[in-house]
Amino acid sequence: MPAPDPLSAAKFNAARQVRKIYADLAARPLERSCALRTDCCHFKLTGKTPHLTYAEALVAANALRATGRKTLPARTDGACPLLDPKTSRCLIYESRPLGCRTHFCAAAGGPYLRTHVLDLIRRLEEIDQDLGGDGSHPIEKSLTTALSDF
Repeated sequence: MPAPDPLSAAKFNAARQVRKIYADLAARPLERSCALRTDCCHFKLTGKTPHLTYAEALVAANALRATGRKTLPARTDGACPLLDPKTSRCLIYESRPLGCRTHFCAAAGGPYLRTHVLDLIRRLEEIDQDLGGDGSHPIEKSLTTALSDF
């Protein structure tokens, strides 16, 4: 498949590195269980919104496009746009960002300590820098940007 733009190889490599970071997190012996717990997906209630680097947004945008969507679903209730209102499930669960993987609600085991994931955060920041990104941004802004780059 031909590259759609000069950064395609860099974007592909960045997405591969992000997936490796997610796998490294999953291999850590930190017990958490967020299956079907969506409390943290209701940003208006929690007052917390995940922030994504550009590379993470590329991974999430690619997963969203794999569901047949080309744009970010609109939400007016303050919930994550990736939370399906019909099923209460994440549309991209396997590709969810690090913030979603590490900031669990108390019922799911509580958040990871920053010291447990700081190395992963730094790796994401390095990937972002290599792509010419400008740091992390709220999930909606990050995903909208990444989706427009497809």
